[in-house]
Amino acid sequence: MPDQLWVRTHGEVKIPKRQAAATPQLLRRVNAQAVLAAIRGTEVATGTELMAATGLTRASVIAVCEDLIRRGWIRELDAPRRDAADAGGQAAGSPQKGRPARRFELRARAGVVLGIDIGAATTTAAVADLRGTVLGRASGHFRAADIPAGERIGVVDRACRDALAAAGEAPGNVLAVSAGIAAPVDRDGKVLAAQHFWSLFDVGLRSALQDLHGWPVLLENDANLAALGERWRGSGAGVDDLVVLLAGERLGAGVLESGRLLHGRGGGAGEMGFLDMVEGVGSSDGIASLARQWQAASGGPASGGEASALRVFEEAAAGEPAALAILDRLAERMARVIAAIASLLNPEQVVIGGAVADSAGALLPGIAAALPRFTATPPRVTVSPLGDGIVTVGAIRHALDFVEANALELELPR
Repeated sequence: MPDQLWVRTHGEVKIPKRQAAATPQLLRRVNAQAVLAAIRGTEVATGTELMAATGLTRASVIAVCEDLIRRGWIRELDAPRRDAADAGGQAAGSPQKGRPARRFELRARAGVVLGIDIGAATTTAAVADLRGTVLGRASGHFRAADIPAGERIGVVDRACRDALAAAGEAPGNVLAVSAGIAAPVDRDGKVLAAQHFWSLFDVGLRSALQDLHGWPVLLENDANLAALGERWRGSGAGVDDLVVLLAGERLGAGVLESGRLLHGRGGGAGEMGFLDMVEGVGSSDGIASLARQWQAASGGPASGGEASALRVFEEAAAGEPAALAILDRLAERMARVIAAIASLLNPEQVVIGGAVADSAGALLPGIAAALPRFTATPPRVTVSPLGDGIVTVGAIRHALDFVEANALELELPR
């Protein structure tokens, strides 16, 4: 499946360019995607429920379901028995009026997907079934940020194989892989290597994993995947105009506008370098980095030891004055960052995510109080409940979108 054959149509979903016209084949693909998405969202679905969820006619729903059954994606359940009470008082043994509703369910273990989070120091791979339930997870560590491409690919591949082993799944059962990296990625999955740090992630991962295992591999910016994950299973569930800020060491944003990811010409939408020019901000340093820097500058933790973001939040919770002052500074700085985003994009909600999310809730009152000073359109601000798994959650969602969009072309493992 060469990458150049695919074009975006609905945010993350892709269809082949050769089918871009409204052909019967394309309509079959779109209908199959809609039905699969509806069935994935419920344990068991009747034809009537699928009609309501997809807007398709009964004949179309049944035709799609029968096609998906033949291909192994779903199964039809036996009609439930009805006793007299179920039949509205009808006597047992008397003829049943009407046919029982046909019921369908997803074969959730018909295949699996891989979601990968690739950072500068570590990588984490998660295996999920077709409902998005995580079955296994594994991590690997890079000995340095600038290791050779082959070594970086090897660490990622081992994490994937370890996660599959933990899930009890073979590599041949993987239907799609989505990998998030800490660099801009354009709509065609190409890394924008305009900065040295970004170039460290341009290692040919897609072609390498395809050559090793035959997997279809999607590459995406980590903050963009975080936005997909947050909208799917986080505090931004169902929000169409959403910004997710990965706010650990460096700030990066994933932006959804009307439910679609924004990439920009080269994938640079959501990069936060402009903060260098924002008054009262001055850099794209994240919450963890700033807390550590400011605690060190103030003489270190009150109880001694090395400065760290965790120590700042712990001491602030205990009422330590210097730590409380750092939280006040962090809240105002994040309010300025969020106000700049609000002025540019006017999102409904901004979510603070990543490894600092568990602690960042302490900043929310200060951010909410300061926002009206900096913007006339303050968004709702929350912290993500997904913790440091936010990127892998989004990567799983991204891979499942691909699988559902291409179900009629993908061959399920035996």
